[in-house]
Amino acid sequence: MSLSRRQVIRGILATTAFGVTSKFGTGCSSSTATKANSTGEGKPIVMGFIYVGPKDDYGYSQAHAEGRAGVAKLSWVKTVEEANVSETTAVEETMRNMIEQDGATVLFPTSFGYFDPHILKIAKDYPEVQFIHCGGLYQQGVHPSNVGSYFGYIDEAEYIAGIVAAHTSKTGKLGFIAAKPIPQVLRNINSFTLGARSVKPEVKTQVIFTGDWSVPVKEAEAANSMADQGVDVLTSHVDSPKVVVETAEKRGIFSSGYHANQTTLAPKGYLTGAEWDWTNVYSKYAEMIKAGKTLMNGGIPHIVRGGLKDGFLKLSDYGPAVTAEAKKDAEAAKEKFLSDSMIVYKGEIKDNTGKVVIPTGKDFKQQDGELEKMNWLVAGVVGKAGS
Repeated sequence: MSLSRRQVIRGILATTAFGVTSKFGTGCSSSTATKANSTGEGKPIVMGFIYVGPKDDYGYSQAHAEGRAGVAKLSWVKTVEEANVSETTAVEETMRNMIEQDGATVLFPTSFGYFDPHILKIAKDYPEVQFIHCGGLYQQGVHPSNVGSYFGYIDEAEYIAGIVAAHTSKTGKLGFIAAKPIPQVLRNINSFTLGARSVKPEVKTQVIFTGDWSVPVKEAEAANSMADQGVDVLTSHVDSPKVVVETAEKRGIFSSGYHANQTTLAPKGYLTGAEWDWTNVYSKYAEMIKAGKTLMNGGIPHIVRGGLKDGFLKLSDYGPAVTAEAKKDAEAAKEKFLSDSMIVYKGEIKDNTGKVVIPTGKDFKQQDGELEKMNWLVAGVVGKAGS
């Protein structure tokens, strides 16, 4: 049985007054950095990363772990990480340990449920430490000044994946297995569907919400149910798309990935995927901190967002089933995103109840805050935003 980082630290503190920053079992590892970088600028920047799942989940946690590994290559950065930390007071203990035992001065607690109340609580206790959360929306005057938020417009890649899915589907039925109907998830479902319907306006996307970020049994049941109903392209927004992609491959239908690259799980049916590039994002944060910038002094923005053109995300390589025509349309859309000329949410847009949610003449660009409040599903989606 392997011990978690928290268990090991508790054991160490019970017998000695000194903390340790070496590798603790399979739950945590720290990258080594020299005491002084090549320019002799002193101690390394210690960055802590916390994941809700395992680092090899082929999904959300793995994508962040890969980003951690990427930024750790900088000689003046030291990293510490812990996986499988639940969205409970467990994350508070992990954050305290990283600060007090590892000397972390910036933390990246990556899971949605870490933010409120856990990050907000610990941030007040450590006003000199920066807490930068993935996905949370910082509110000036409400949240502590040492708290920030970062996320990417990954729905851009979802829009392109929808184009590929529509080209590939023979039935016109796409499937989207999602965890919770929060704005980031709804936006991915809607963008995927809008991309698909830009190619084939009659395409439908069936949505099933599992209720949580990692429920493998429900994910498999949903995937099989959709396959039974004629859905021939599956995608998802759950912590690990592994079950969905593998089930699609077993059923002889196609899949589109999310978070990380799942190509090896479905060599025949994998079409493409919406992947994060957290190495780029974390390296930019490291550079800002090295330059003396912080959330508290205003040097680092409290809300950081970016899309394809900013290097926050990328597309998986196209699979063998993707046609030349599909690639052509997908790459054309990608170029529009890169040139900032693509507007996904351009009125008139109706939701799937027939209500106009974006009127004619009204556009929402990617960075518009209204899109982060999304509580509806676009026309063409079969399902309910609150289900």
